[in-house]
Amino acid sequence: MNVQDIYAEVGKRYSAAAGGVEARYADSVAKAFGYTKEELSDIPQDANLGLSCGNPLAIATLREGETVIDLGSGAGFDVFLAARKVGESGRVIGVDMNEDMLKKAEALKASWGQKNVEFVQSQITRIALEDGIADCIISNCVVNLVPEEEKQLAFNEMFRLLKPGGRVAISDILAKGPLPDAIKKSMALYVGCIAGASEVGMYQKYLKEAGFNGIVIQDSGNDLKVYHDEGLTTCSSDPAEQDKGCRVTKGDAVNVQDIDFNEWTASYKIFAVKD
Repeated sequence: MNVQDIYAEVGKRYSAAAGGVEARYADSVAKAFGYTKEELSDIPQDANLGLSCGNPLAIATLREGETVIDLGSGAGFDVFLAARKVGESGRVIGVDMNEDMLKKAEALKASWGQKNVEFVQSQITRIALEDGIADCIISNCVVNLVPEEEKQLAFNEMFRLLKPGGRVAISDILAKGPLPDAIKKSMALYVGCIAGASEVGMYQKYLKEAGFNGIVIQDSGNDLKVYHDEGLTTCSSDPAEQDKGCRVTKGDAVNVQDIDFNEWTASYKIFAVKD
């Protein structure tokens, strides 16, 4: 898989996701990864597309008046939650490369009327925002989607955008060890946040080389079986399209359903500080 193909397929997968999912599915995934009923009822319902692999806000310790950047913000799920926490004196910027996601996020922002939220269209490896503007950077199950050749660029951008003393709070899928070729070469598993997962040691290396200190990477203990249980498979029931990667009804992608995500990967909490 080359870089251009990965970005193209990730774009297709998340454009499809922007079209919406069943509320039951989205709520089940969010609750499985630590979001409360109160949090889910405090934001526009359609912002939750069931794309989480954790809850970065649980470790971000956001405060009134802070500036927060969400990398890979999608329809604004974590952006809208963060906006509540930083208040009217704070600012939350969602960054996403997908035009369909941004259109959805902007529509939800308009209907919600939250004035401390904005969205920027960009890949997370090079963002047109000034240096040192953020107190905290969050991200939820997105860094694993960046091609391996460009992952270091994403961490370098995080460091550049943070103020001195700023922090990153990330939820992501990481590999427990080397992934077999059958997984690494599956585009369905790549856009499903599995095949592009870095090992813990590599994640530490990316953070250190970017300049971060106080690095903590901890297995959250969440059960990735929720993706199977709720039918996370492919974009189409057509066998010819089954390796394109999206979510449809359970059982449409036998090969993906046969993979035990918990055997090879886990949901991790990542925290680090820019001194």
